[in-house]
Amino acid sequence: MVRDSLYADLDPNPTGDAMKIIVTDEVTGEGLALLREDPRISLDVRLGLSIEALHACIGEYDAIITRSGTTVDRALLDAATNLKIVARAGVGIDNVDVDYASSKGVIVVNAPFGNTNSAAEHTLALLLSACRHVPAANASLKGGEWKRAKFTGVELKGKVAGVIGLGKVGGRVATRLKAFECEVLGCDPYISAKRAHDLGVRLVDLADLCRSCDILTVHTPLNEETRGMIGPDQLALMKEGIILLNVARGGILDEPALLAALQSGQVSLAAVDVWSEEPPKSEVLKALIAQERLVVTPHLGANTQEAQVNVAIDVSKEILAYLDRAPLENAVNLPRFDPAVMDQMRPYFKLMAVLGEFGLQLMKGNLDRVTFGFSGAIAHLDCSPLTVSGLAALLGRVADQPVNMVNAGLVAERMGLVVEERKSTLGGAFSNLVTLTLEGPGGARTVSGTLFEGTPRIVGLRDYAMDFMPEEHMLLLSYADRPGMIGKIGTVLGQHDINIAFMNLGRRERKGEAMVVLSVDSPVPAPVLEELRKATEATFIQALHLPSA
Repeated sequence: MVRDSLYADLDPNPTGDAMKIIVTDEVTGEGLALLREDPRISLDVRLGLSIEALHACIGEYDAIITRSGTTVDRALLDAATNLKIVARAGVGIDNVDVDYASSKGVIVVNAPFGNTNSAAEHTLALLLSACRHVPAANASLKGGEWKRAKFTGVELKGKVAGVIGLGKVGGRVATRLKAFECEVLGCDPYISAKRAHDLGVRLVDLADLCRSCDILTVHTPLNEETRGMIGPDQLALMKEGIILLNVARGGILDEPALLAALQSGQVSLAAVDVWSEEPPKSEVLKALIAQERLVVTPHLGANTQEAQVNVAIDVSKEILAYLDRAPLENAVNLPRFDPAVMDQMRPYFKLMAVLGEFGLQLMKGNLDRVTFGFSGAIAHLDCSPLTVSGLAALLGRVADQPVNMVNAGLVAERMGLVVEERKSTLGGAFSNLVTLTLEGPGGARTVSGTLFEGTPRIVGLRDYAMDFMPEEHMLLLSYADRPGMIGKIGTVLGQHDINIAFMNLGRRERKGEAMVVLSVDSPVPAPVLEELRKATEATFIQALHLPSA
C-alpha cells in the first residue's frame, strides 16, 4: 500500500509513445541490452556531445544515462523539458544537481550496489595478501632474491574475525570468512537478529568485538557515527597482533592511531584501500602507506570489469522499474506525491524525523520491528507518506546507502525489519498524536509526539507523560527520585561549562523512578556522562543529537 501511493501521480508514458533515452557517456553494452530489447524504449547513444549540442537536443528525451563525464546542472535540467529520470551509472552523484532535479519533478537514480561483490572480494584479496606477505614476497623475488623465512605467513582457519557493518558488502565478507573456517562475530546495531543468524554471525557490541577478534574489518558508511569509529580507545582493547582492514570509507579507521599501532606492534598486519584524503598527501598518510606491514591499494574496491557491467545493468533495471510503475530501489531523491495528500502531511514530516532520531538513539542492541502509530483526527487520513518518511529518516542514519521515501521500504526489507502502521481515531489528550515504537532483543523504546502551532513537541517517553520541544543537543537520564538530584545534575554540567537551556521531569510517584530530559547548548562528552551516571546512580543515561530539530 505504501509503495503504490508513492507513484499515484507519476505517469511514465502518458502519450503511449516510446520512452526516449539518451546515453551521453561510455556505458557497457551488456547493461544497455536490457533497454534495447524493450519495445517501449527508444535508445540513442550520443557520446562526445558539446554542452551546446546536448542542451539543444535534451528536450526530446525522457531519460538520460550518464557517468561522470556529463554535468546534469540547472542549465541542462531547464533545457530538458520532457525529462523524467536521470540515471547515473555509478555510485557518486556529484555531477547531478539533485535538489534542482527534485524541484522539477525529475527522479535521480544511481547504482550504489553494483560494486558489492567487487568490494567484498577486494577485502579478501587484501586480507590474504597481508597474511601471506604477497606484495613484499613478489617484490623480493622480482628483485632477484630467493628468501622464504622472512615471508612466513598466518592462516585464516580458526581465527576469530570481526565484521563491523553487515550490509550487502559486510554480509558477503562474513560469508567468505566463514568459508575460510573463521569464527565470525558481527557488530551492527541496525540489522535484525534474523539476518545475523542467516549469515551465521554472532552479534556483539563494539567493545566485545575489539576484545575478541584476531581480524577486524569495517564495512559501514562514513557518517557522524562512524567517523573515527576505530581509534585509540578501540585499539587499546584489541589483542596484540590483531589484523585490521578498511575497504569501506576513508576516515572510519583513525589513520594516525593505525600508524602508531603498527609502529608499536599492537597491530601486526593491516590493509587499507580507502583514505581520508584521496590521493593521500599529508605526512601522516605518507608515513602510514610506507609501513612495511601495511598492504595498500588506491581505492580499487569497485574497479572490476564486472562491477562496471553491474552498474549499467542496475540503472537500466531502475528505468524499467519506472516504466512498470514499480518501486525504485536506488532513487536518491523524491518523486512527487499527490499534492492533496502532501499538503495535509507536510507539517508532520519534521516531527517524524525528530521521533526517528530520538527513538533510535535510545535503542540498545539490534532493531527488529518498527511501529508507527497515528491517533486522533490524523488517523482518518492516508498516513502512508508519514510512515515512509519516518522510516526513511530512521534508516537514513544507519543504512549503507542513501535512504528516502522511495526506497525506505525496500531498505527495511533488506535489513530484515518488520514495519507496521497502526491507526486509532481516539487521540486521548491530543487532537493528533504520532507514536514510534522500536523493538529488538534488548527491549522496546516508545516515543510520542505532536504538533503545537506547527512545532514538533515530544509528549511521551515510554509510559511517562512529558512535554518538551526537541532541540539539537539533549540529555536523558532515569534514576531513583530523591532530593538533590536536579542540583547534582546542574553542578556536574556547570563544572564542565555545559549550559542547560531547559529541563523536563517525569515521574509516576514520589520517590519512584524519575526521568529527566534536558536541552543543552553543546554536546555532552562521554566522560561527563559517566560522571553524571555516578553522581545520580542513573539506571539509564544517553546524550542525544537531533539534527532535524
